[in-house]
Amino acid sequence: MAHEQQFVLFSEESAGEVADNPVRKPVGVSVPRVLMPNRSQIEFRPCDLESLLPEGHRARIVWAYVEQADLSAIYAGIKAVAGGSGRTPIAPEILFALWLYAIVEGVGSARAIARLTQEHDAYRWLCGGVPVNYHTMSDFRAEQESLFDGLLTDSVAALLAVGAVKLKRVAQDGMRVRASAGAASFRRRGTLERCLDEAKTQVETLKQQTEDDPGALTRRQQAARERAHRERQMRVAQALQRLPELEQLKTKQGKPAEDARASTTDNEATVMKMGDGGFRPAYNTQWATDTESQVIVGVEVVTVGSDMGQLAPMVEQVRARCGDAPLHWLVDGGYPAHEQLEAVAAHTTVYAPVPQTKYPATDPYVPKAGDSEAVAAWRVRMGTATAKTLYKERAATAECVNALARERGLTRLRVRGTRKVRSVLLLHALAHNLMRIFALAPDLFGLGAAAPA
Repeated sequence: MAHEQQFVLFSEESAGEVADNPVRKPVGVSVPRVLMPNRSQIEFRPCDLESLLPEGHRARIVWAYVEQADLSAIYAGIKAVAGGSGRTPIAPEILFALWLYAIVEGVGSARAIARLTQEHDAYRWLCGGVPVNYHTMSDFRAEQESLFDGLLTDSVAALLAVGAVKLKRVAQDGMRVRASAGAASFRRRGTLERCLDEAKTQVETLKQQTEDDPGALTRRQQAARERAHRERQMRVAQALQRLPELEQLKTKQGKPAEDARASTTDNEATVMKMGDGGFRPAYNTQWATDTESQVIVGVEVVTVGSDMGQLAPMVEQVRARCGDAPLHWLVDGGYPAHEQLEAVAAHTTVYAPVPQTKYPATDPYVPKAGDSEAVAAWRVRMGTATAKTLYKERAATAECVNALARERGLTRLRVRGTRKVRSVLLLHALAHNLMRIFALAPDLFGLGAAAPA
């Protein structure tokens, strides 16, 4: 008879039963036997994904919004059709919902989202059994800037239609966000030209080595090295292309043009003065927010650290997005250049602090001889008590939006280039507005007002 071996998955001993007490007891004294918890034991419990999340969970709110979003532009590009051949792609609703929920929860990494889809119940519920990898998540975020911009317009239009956003006053503010580039990647013109020559030489050397000894490297190794050298050459060339812009900026600041430096990692990143007083590679992110509803109505990213010159472009964006400009526009002291005030005077009334003069006897609110009509009206307006009271809404709105963006992970960018950075900002704006829609008009996506957030 063959030796029989028994395998026991669950036994009283494995559940934590204590049969023998290691402490010596006198002979004849009974030892208590109890069941102790064993939390390392594996359990198999059948359950469906739908039962994992309670009603009113944030993931359900995100999915309710995504189901009503117009994703027809993505579907138009899908080549796989019913009855045809080819790999079936992941539904764009899943990728969009994962990014929105992740941002609301403060997660901004594609790799982290891919990991959470295996570990976290909310992410597993959003996936619904569809496997997702970080490459797909990253590509979706980088390639859908125009889609996100259109969805932001749709969300604002829906709130305007139901009266949740009245667009009486808008506050604009900039927030500098650390770029995905190191300070050591910035080079002056001479160094960049030398690096470009070296990169070209490396590409030619690799080609010659491949021709001399074709069997030295596998095809995959050869392709990887060629790609790395080509990308290095391209990044250095892009840095040289941006250098004239940075040299002109240095000249305007009264500094030598030779001091201008561009990054070989992200040529569009610029060294800016951050909130803590230090200087680091960053992007200047611009937000325009309705003060009453705190709904974001405008998003932009610029590569200069100053907010000067950003007023008129944002007013034009909000006009195009909402169909009209707000009655009042609130900005801080970094925005009101005279030409900017004149450019927007026909569309909105700007409220911004008037710079104080060096002479105490001079009233800054009295128009000067060279002021245009728009600038003179701005000076007089800011001297009134009404303007001072109304201007308090700027900080209450703009600083709140900036703080929420930082809390949701917008402290350092993981993408490079203004186009991809703008995609990240638009996703943050959509996530922010999603929470505002739920608070202001939950009926827009079929949720009752009593549902918890």
